[in-house]
Amino acid sequence: MIEVKNITKKYGSFQAVHDLNFTVNDGEILGFLGPNGAGKSTTMNMITGYIEPTEGNIIVEGFDISKKPKQAKKQIGYMPENVPLYQELTVREFVQYMAELKRVKRKEKKAEVDRVIEKTGLKDVQKKLIRNLSRGYKQRVSMAGALVGNPKVLILDEPTVGLDPKQVAEIRNLIRELGKTHTILLSSHILSEVSQVCKRVLIINKGKIVAMDTPENLEGKVKTDNILVLTVEDKQDHMKDLKKEIPEIKEIELKKENTDGTKQYTISSDEKVDIRKKLFEILPKKEITIFELKKAEATLEDAFIGLIDTPEEKQQEESKTEPEKENKKEKKKKDKKKKEEK
Repeated sequence: MIEVKNITKKYGSFQAVHDLNFTVNDGEILGFLGPNGAGKSTTMNMITGYIEPTEGNIIVEGFDISKKPKQAKKQIGYMPENVPLYQELTVREFVQYMAELKRVKRKEKKAEVDRVIEKTGLKDVQKKLIRNLSRGYKQRVSMAGALVGNPKVLILDEPTVGLDPKQVAEIRNLIRELGKTHTILLSSHILSEVSQVCKRVLIINKGKIVAMDTPENLEGKVKTDNILVLTVEDKQDHMKDLKKEIPEIKEIELKKENTDGTKQYTISSDEKVDIRKKLFEILPKKEITIFELKKAEATLEDAFIGLIDTPEEKQQEESKTEPEKENKKEKKKKDKKKKEEK
């Protein structure tokens, strides 16, 4: 378990991180998101003990990383971004070196190195020099370094950056498998990856938490309109008149023109109105051929963009827990009652 309590980091007059509070539960994979410069790397560096917080406490598996750094760091396996590896070593030599750094007992070292190489799928390349490996295998070597010593907590910073789709799928499956036996904090810019792998997501912006919830709940918060995606062939350009035919339509937007002559539109209407039946009735009469009609699904990317573009006051309100929101409502009621009594 990771507990971050009232963490602040200042560099002179600049505050990189402002009073962060969150917990990563045992056996949980928590997605850690934020735009560039949001404070993600600073926060992860504080959790790993690489830099010290200006204020607050970080507890890793019961150990305060400022007061008991050796015990706390022993619980952590860190895979940094950009794969910093010793290129002149073989895969096995690198994993052995990491075992020495982490003070794995001599009699247990060979078994531990074998276990990690097997776990990360590196058995077939263990004798190869790291510099001769593909980017995907280098990512696996970096993850192997984090796994040595079997730490309870894994911090993975952009583990799939620069990989091809097949390699991304392989690393993603490995992370899911590791999540069965480890607590994982996963930072990534690939939001679809976070949505598929993580049970909860924490979004940080300008050093503050703006949201922490499940991917499904965050996606649900951006469903303000009923949006359809419509692909049609419209030779007479009648789509521009569709709002006159169906007044329930709020907006029609041309998204792209395809090479086969079809056009893709998004059509928004009130959430309580289903206009699909009317579209099927009216479009053929206007000589518009429907190729595809589907409901647009809100994504974690939509939620992410919506949250980081939201005014700060609203962000603070949305990041509050339900009990905090209820307390605020009760306070408003009491204040209103006092005013009425006066």
